Amino acid sequence: MPSDVKKLLKKHQKLVQTDGVKVISHVQKEKDEWVENTVMIEGVDVPFKYKRQKLYRNLTGARVNLTYYPEEITVAGIPFEVMKVVRIKVS
Repeated sequence: MPSDVKKLLKKHQKLVQTDGVKVISHVQKEKDEWVENTVMIEGVDVPFKYKRQKLYRNLTGARVNLTYYPEEITVAGIPFEVMKVVRIKVS
């Protein structure tokens, strides 16, 4: 598996890999045919977002490995930084 992550990181320069971080909040919201997940990580003030087709178990308190890249969204004319998760795995 580590070779898959290394290949992703080498191919996409903006991707960041973080291992063993603790999830302090996990919210799932149904949006159209997808479930939008927002995860907050201990010591980080930026939300990590990803989509799934089904509800997933709650990750609050779990340690996870994340592969993500920074993204900026605009809400009511105000830009906010979020992290777009490409891969999340319970460690």
